[in-house]
Amino acid sequence: MKVEAFAKINLCLEVLGRRSDGYHEVRTVMQTIDLADSIEITHSDSLEITCDDPTIPSEDNLARKAVLEFARNCGRLPLVRVDIKKRIPVGMGLGGGSSDAAAVILALNHFWEAGYPLSKLSEIASGLGSDVPFFLWGGAALASGRGDVIEPLPGPSGVDLILVCPEVLTENKTAGMYSRLTPLHYSDGGVTQRLVQNMMAGHCSEDLFSNVFENVALQGFPGLGALRKTIEETTGRRPHLTGSGPAWFFIPSSVDDQRLLSHALEGMDSTLYPVKTAGRAEVSSNPVASSNL
Repeated sequence: MKVEAFAKINLCLEVLGRRSDGYHEVRTVMQTIDLADSIEITHSDSLEITCDDPTIPSEDNLARKAVLEFARNCGRLPLVRVDIKKRIPVGMGLGGGSSDAAAVILALNHFWEAGYPLSKLSEIASGLGSDVPFFLWGGAALASGRGDVIEPLPGPSGVDLILVCPEVLTENKTAGMYSRLTPLHYSDGGVTQRLVQNMMAGHCSEDLFSNVFENVALQGFPGLGALRKTIEETTGRRPHLTGSGPAWFFIPSSVDDQRLLSHALEGMDSTLYPVKTAGRAEVSSNPVASSNL
């Protein structure tokens, strides 16, 4: 059985403060894009996880944890082989690991004929990571709580974007970025709420795109400011950070933006990806994703 695991971007991301459980209270609007990992699940005599990216450990990744947790919930032995072909850049704020885990959950629900409803799948996903439940839905959604409370939104589908990923890797990146936040970074979620209202009315105003981590990431990732400046000067467009970074995305103003920016990025150790937003229907076109939604 083959499924795709789509990447995401954050159109808006606010942190309201630290919770009593140690997590942060967030308000974020996430949107899937058509950049996706490919996952194949087959029967096996033991649990096997393979990945064509050698930097991803086979013994400690979210896909493996997803198999173990799903098997525990349905009382089965985790006797499957999971082969992952990575297309989503790692550590960029695109949610690749979480998306892989969600895709495994959806696939196993069909593969093992568990028949769990979305509420049960969300419960399993939430135990794996804050943004894993979002990827069960795809499309556009408001995420609140620690990122695991999902409310689907009418999002833009098929919108052209340019994604720019610098070639930097930071261990424990997300935790490190959150540790840099201070109460001065916290907000009341108002910007996110205005974007949600905007989207509910059938719009998606780029003026409301915002990310609490932008200044933090500029301090934490060497060269990120220079990359942003190059994007702005080359295209005349303001790029937006996704997740806790360091990837930037923007809506191109012309068909020439990709060519011009590709030339400008030469020697900057960054990769450009032309992508489109993916609606929930597209994400759910996976052979298993729509079975219990």
